[in-house]
Amino acid sequence: MPKRLLVVESPGKVKKLSQILGSEWKVLASCGHIRELSDEGEDSLGFSMDGSRVKCNYIPRDQRAKETIQQLKAALKQVDEVVIATDPDREGETIAWHIKEVLGLKEPKRVIYTEITASAVREAIAKPRKLDLDLIGAGLCRDCLDKLVGYKGSPLVWALNNGAKSVGRVQSATLHLICQREKEIQIFVPQDYWSVWVDYAEGFRAFYKGTANSDSDTPEKTETDDDAAVNTTQVPESKRVLSEAEATRLVEEARRHPHQVIKVEGKIVQRQPPPPFTTSTLQQAAGSKLRFSPDKTMQVAQKLYEAGLITYMRTDSVMLSPEFCAAARQWLEQNDPQNVPQFLAKHRSAKSAQEAHEAIRPTDVFRPSAQLREELPADEFNLYVMIWKRAIASQCRAAQLRKTQVITQSGNLLWLCNGQVVEFYGYARYWNNLSKDTVIPQLQQGQILTLKDAQHEKKQTQPPPRYSEPKLVQLMERKGIGRPSTYAPTVATLKKRNYVQLTKEHLQPTALGLEVDAFLQKALPDLLEAEFTAKMEDALDAIAVGKQGWQQYLSTWNQEYFAPALAKAKTVVVSTASPNKALPAHERKYETAKTRCPECNNFLAKIKSSKVKKKYFLKCISGCENVVLFWSDLNKTWELPRNKVSKGTIAKSPAKLTSYSCPICKKPLEEYSYIKEGENKTMLRCSDSQSRQDTKHRDVAYFSTQKGWWSPKFGELNS
Repeated sequence: MPKRLLVVESPGKVKKLSQILGSEWKVLASCGHIRELSDEGEDSLGFSMDGSRVKCNYIPRDQRAKETIQQLKAALKQVDEVVIATDPDREGETIAWHIKEVLGLKEPKRVIYTEITASAVREAIAKPRKLDLDLIGAGLCRDCLDKLVGYKGSPLVWALNNGAKSVGRVQSATLHLICQREKEIQIFVPQDYWSVWVDYAEGFRAFYKGTANSDSDTPEKTETDDDAAVNTTQVPESKRVLSEAEATRLVEEARRHPHQVIKVEGKIVQRQPPPPFTTSTLQQAAGSKLRFSPDKTMQVAQKLYEAGLITYMRTDSVMLSPEFCAAARQWLEQNDPQNVPQFLAKHRSAKSAQEAHEAIRPTDVFRPSAQLREELPADEFNLYVMIWKRAIASQCRAAQLRKTQVITQSGNLLWLCNGQVVEFYGYARYWNNLSKDTVIPQLQQGQILTLKDAQHEKKQTQPPPRYSEPKLVQLMERKGIGRPSTYAPTVATLKKRNYVQLTKEHLQPTALGLEVDAFLQKALPDLLEAEFTAKMEDALDAIAVGKQGWQQYLSTWNQEYFAPALAKAKTVVVSTASPNKALPAHERKYETAKTRCPECNNFLAKIKSSKVKKKYFLKCISGCENVVLFWSDLNKTWELPRNKVSKGTIAKSPAKLTSYSCPICKKPLEEYSYIKEGENKTMLRCSDSQSRQDTKHRDVAYFSTQKGWWSPKFGELNS
């Protein structure tokens, strides 16, 4: 009988950990998050703010979570000790806290490991710690922030009646980046120019670079010693000539005058090895080399981690453990002794990186690849090899390049040729990001050259390219939008919402995405700015290290920014949703009711009137202006006037039951048909008329779309 219980996140780890720990341990998985904020309370947020205090109401995430909780409680009764080993990040710490809460544990033991190997797991269990309340606070704050923005911001775009489904704290800022680039492309005006060059019989080509009597035409190097680690091969280019007549004149000048070498400059430069992978750089490299989406990259990496082959794949640190560095050096000494460096290159992590974490690396550098090729699916093997090569490359000697620059002259025209030869590949034997060799023959200053040909070619400036998924992740990281765990889900959500689409492997905003972004620029402009979103991430980082209280931050952020911004945004909704039916100014200053419109699901407005008993009636001003409800003392609910219905919405036929279940009470949903503005429409709602008046049923409204039934709250309806 097992005496100790280890709780992890992923069921994929259970088998491997059970083999490591043996029969004294029972290993169970929480299957990720087991709880989420409820949909109760004001605006269904599931939490309330009272001054600087925040009270959260968490409930089981779904039916599977309920079953998992029962399974954990049953296992708890059979063991003497519980150890929580969820993932080593902020999200994992928060999940550990939820496990503690549902199991009623007072001081659970929390262990951290970044690789699923026998030595790492046993060492972690031997050194348990308490739960980190600062990390948990940051996790809870993120939960509340995301729900606050999503639940209060999304109804703004529902009123557009264009199929827009959601607003998100990270999602909307990322969409804005994609839409900004699209606008740059749309307004781009291409310009014609001409490239001019000469070919020499000695065996090289030189490009026009200006005139000898102009300081501004001094030839510039096309590549610097500190080029980016990932280097794309650059196409040589001449100084741009803006007319065909000028290009023709230069060609004629080149043919008319003799050519001579006036300068030869050569030097040996060192290219330092790239750092090992972080989450962001792994997604970028897998996208460019393996054509993986960020989401697929993380799914495949998760399997490698669970199999004990790589370290934890959600990290923004480039640090490597001393043990791995020693093992990598030993491997190089045995297999590639010329590549053993005297001193290792120093790599710096981002300021926000959690240095307690490691970069992504193989757990055993000596594991034979031939064996893994047989054991792993192709995608997993290819990603593993890429991680292995990058980690080994980071421990190698620098590459040595011999760079040569030759300047020739004909008349007063200058021509430039750049050459590069790899003298020593160093790290590039494993991670080759060097341009191809461009060999220049041995030349002497003052040498007379033989002109073989002179030509020009018409070209055209190109608009900035759309972002590929890896490039978007790189941009998100650079601008501080999101963190390693959110990059892939954010891109996946934008595609799922039909805000962006892949066009030739690049992200292009759809018409819906552009419309939503344009609306949010008017309604919630700050939320779209990368700097604004980055400051929120910085605040969460400050909370995670104990420099700021999470409840105080959330309350202040809501009071000082979000609540006033939402109030202002609602005026934009009115003018945008009904541009041809502008409301009088006094009607725009309304008090919002808790009852939602039966058609568009937005909150109704309280319209004061001395002619009704309750002193006000309810009216929709989000595009369904003919929806008017009056209070019924008989039924104790808001109803349409007796013996008549709204002019815009007329019941068409009796409702009929469906095989779908209400997500709240599990009773059958009914199909309700009506005519609105002359069109036949249908919707699904709970068949229990009494339940429909319950606040929990406010959001149970599914509308017919091309893909099936869809609810702004519950999403697509599955059988």
